[in-house]
Amino acid sequence: MSTRKALAYSFLDRYAGLILAIVSSMILSRLLSPAEIGVFSVTMVLLSFVATIRDLGAGQYLVQVKELTTERIRAVWAVQLGLGATLALVILAASDAVASFYQEPRMKDIMLVLAANYVITPFGSLTYAWLMREMRFETLAGIRFANTLVGSLISIILAWQGYGPISLALGALASAIVNAGLATRYRPTSFPWLPGVKGLRQVFSFGSTLTGISIVNTANQATPELFLGRLQGMADTGLYSRGQGLAAMFQRLVMDATVSVSMPYFSKQYREGQQLDAPFIQMMSLVTVLGWSFLGSLAILTYPVMRILYGTQWDDSVDLTRILCLSVSLMLPSMICSQPMVAVGAVHKAFRIYLINLVAQTAGAAIGAALGLNALGWSLAVVALLMTTIWLRSVQTVVPFAWADLRAAVAKSLLVACATMAAPLVTMLYAGFRPDNIVIPVAIATPLGALGFLLAARACKHPIWHEVERVLAHAGAALAQ
Repeated sequence: MSTRKALAYSFLDRYAGLILAIVSSMILSRLLSPAEIGVFSVTMVLLSFVATIRDLGAGQYLVQVKELTTERIRAVWAVQLGLGATLALVILAASDAVASFYQEPRMKDIMLVLAANYVITPFGSLTYAWLMREMRFETLAGIRFANTLVGSLISIILAWQGYGPISLALGALASAIVNAGLATRYRPTSFPWLPGVKGLRQVFSFGSTLTGISIVNTANQATPELFLGRLQGMADTGLYSRGQGLAAMFQRLVMDATVSVSMPYFSKQYREGQQLDAPFIQMMSLVTVLGWSFLGSLAILTYPVMRILYGTQWDDSVDLTRILCLSVSLMLPSMICSQPMVAVGAVHKAFRIYLINLVAQTAGAAIGAALGLNALGWSLAVVALLMTTIWLRSVQTVVPFAWADLRAAVAKSLLVACATMAAPLVTMLYAGFRPDNIVIPVAIATPLGALGFLLAARACKHPIWHEVERVLAHAGAALAQ
């Protein structure tokens, strides 16, 4: 499968899941209170640390290994099964202590339900890794859509019946069961069901550093909610979670799909002896123009968008969400720095930067959370600016791009983003930033903002315009047939 086709399926996969997630979130935000959302959110943040070592990089090992032997498959299967069962027991054992620490007994029941996920998930993980290796992204998209749909429906039905935050956990369990069942259907008949210990050393050796990066990265993302849950309470944590989810929408819209393809692409270029500076600048240009345009417009339209999606009970998260949009915008350039670094083998250097990020994020989150929601947002913005500077300087030592080329690329992106934000800004200045009518401003600003984006991209010859032309050409050819 070509890189463009793989990227297309990856975007289709993410967008289908995102639409379901948005619709589900809209409904659940009206059925559950901020405090109930906060209880589940903090529990999931805690378990995200466990999730990072769910298979210790065994799936990625299966994807990248040159020769797929029965011995290696058995070793990967042993790691996934063994860790799944072990982590389930760890979660069960920790449930009482966690609930006591946060003085929230509902967290224990949620953890008991989610522990079952770790026993079930390995039955889909091995097949997922094989499908990734074979680049069967269309099959992966179908499996993910099905399990997301079932999980969302179960959560909504149970929340409607008054089960509270545990309805989200039961939905996640249903999703895991569907995922494992469908993945088993696509499991190759040649794959053994009996795990093995021969080859475990190679699996652990490959996955240890990547798992370390995942753990640190998870900690970076988790610290704000963990501090809020302890220092400010579950209601503020729920408000932060909702605002962060909206501000992180771009990552789910674009970055998740891009990163899943960019790593194999950079690795392929490096193996073939190609320079990575031009592809890196190109990716930086595309990501920043899309991200800054989206996040800037979202920051302006936060109030009506929040009201449309989630209802009135989340109004207190509007100002925080605007600050978080700024934070994500500042962090955006750093999001694509680790891929080329890992592709050229600079894994340990990337790991060190993640550790620096963890220290800065922890300090910023602790100070901000102690002072309140908006203070937390501003502290995260300062950390984002600092870490983007460090990431760019570090990646330049292994992918020696010209700083002038980078400045020119991001300057064009900033120009297009400003043109995109013009219509939303004028609309909200006229209607007011907290208008009574929440639909009309969004209905006016969205198409005009998109038009401004396209006109500015064409006028300044931004690389994104070439991609738009390519899409239009393919669409025209398809219609002509």
